[in-house]
Formats: sequence, structure tokens, C-alpha cells
Amino acid sequence: MSQPGFSGAGVALITPFRNQAIDYPALERIIEYVIGGGVDFIVSLGTTGEAITLSARECREVLDFTIKTVNGRLPIVAGFFGSNYTERLVQSVRSYDFGGVGAIMSSSPAYSKPSQEGIYRHYMALAEASPLPIIIYNVPGRTSSNVTAATSLRLAHASDKFIAIKEASGELLQAMHILRDKPEHFQLWSGDDPLTLPLIACGATGAVSVIANALPRQFSGLVRAAMAGDLATARRLNNLLLGIHPWLYIDGNPPGIKGAMELLGFCSSEVRIPLTTMEPEHLQSLKKELAKVMELPAVHRS
Repeated sequence: MSQPGFSGAGVALITPFRNQAIDYPALERIIEYVIGGGVDFIVSLGTTGEAITLSARECREVLDFTIKTVNGRLPIVAGFFGSNYTERLVQSVRSYDFGGVGAIMSSSPAYSKPSQEGIYRHYMALAEASPLPIIIYNVPGRTSSNVTAATSLRLAHASDKFIAIKEASGELLQAMHILRDKPEHFQLWSGDDPLTLPLIACGATGAVSVIANALPRQFSGLVRAAMAGDLATARRLNNLLLGIHPWLYIDGNPPGIKGAMELLGFCSSEVRIPLTTMEPEHLQSLKKELAKVMELPAVHRS
């Protein structure tokens, strides 16, 4: 299967809200900002995009708006989480219009905690149904079931529909095993911003980033420098961002990055229940760390 050219710095776009409705003018500003900041591809409707708090209609509208705004300038990955019931997910994928999208990203089923054989069969059913390449999303902190290196490799060798894994397990040794034994067509991307530099050093070809919403130039610069072997520049940029990362997750994702985007003047920090906005003292700590990296606006955008 031909690949759509995904590699480098991807950004997991937030979905901005205003009075609990999707704020499309803010979303347009953010898309233009990250493209201008040098990201290589865009992920719409992922965890950071709060896809699970959006209705099916809202998901479709956000994706259509993103496709229209990007206008072919960068490849787009669509998060497609659908259902923990495999057959329902398969039926949704078969009936979906993926025009304008280069690949889909899907996490393993949550809550049911399937065996590795169950995870394998789930993804193979998705591969049979999907007209597009698939990125496996391993995020055991949310799904409560790790996609092991053995299962990831089994999938990668079984079908060239699987072009990458977004590895967010935090397990460097697991990622190294995948990188050592993967087929040539299969990529590994960092799913944890703070681990991007060491993972690229081990052979990863990019990342799907949260912090790139706020600091696309710095994060994409880190990725490019690391992939080019310019470790001095990569380390400098990595060190620049290290103090910010913890505050982006202390109250969960995306409340942290939405707090950052409000501080930068792009949108409100609103999220939908059961998520809540950052605690005020945490927001102030985030503000101090952001101010070390870039100048903050005196007045937020209305």
C-alpha cells in the first residue's frame, strides 16, 4: 500500500469551545498557526481533540472544517475511535466518507481489556474494512490494555494497511523492540511529547504532539533536528520544553493544553464535563513556564 507521506512532527489538534459550542473561528486560527509553525501533518479528532465528548455530527463537522481549512497543504489523520464493539466500529468505517483524509488512527478497545489475541483480531477486522492506511494508537493509560511489542509487530507484518504505531505506553524498551523488528513500511511515532527525543534517537520517525498546538515551531524544530542528527539543537529545544510538559497534564489532557492556548490568546480553555479546566494555581505555574519560552499576549482574544 502506498503511504501518504506521514512523518515528522504531527499535531493532535484541540477542539476549541465557546460557551460549550465548537468555536470554528478559533479552530481556523489554530490550524493556520500550527501550519505556519512548521508541523508536518495534522491529527484531527484524537484524544486531545476531545472526540469522545463530541456528537457524531460534531465530529463530522470538525473533520470537514479541518479538511477545508488545511486545503491540501498538509496530510491529515482522522482519529476514529467509534466503539469498543469491533463490529460496530467496522460498520462505521465502511460507511464513512474519508475524502480529504490520508489515514485513520484508532486506539485499541477500552474498558473490556481484551487479550492480545483479541486486540489482534480487532485491528485485523479494522484493516479489512478500512479503505485507508491505519495508525495503531497504543495508549494503555486510557484503554487499560497495552498493545505489546509482539502484537504490534504481528499486525505490522500481517498487513501493510498498518503504516505506523503511535506509542504512548511510556515504555522505551517496548518501543525499541518494535523499532528493531518492524517491517520497512512500518513507522513508530512518539505519543508522549517528553519522550520524543529519545525515541527518535532509537529510530522513531516522528511524533503526534500535544504541545505543538501551543509551540509548533519549537516542537517541530526539535523533531527535525533530532531526525537530522543535530543533537545539540534537539537537546536545546528539548530542554526548553521540559518545564512546560508536566503542567499540560497535571489536570488531564486536554485541559492543560487548552489552558496554554487561552494564555496564548487563541481560544477559551473550556472543556466539556466530565473534564474540567485547570486549577487556577496550576494555570499560573503553566503561565510562568510558557513565559520563559515565548512572550504572552497582554489581552486574550475575545
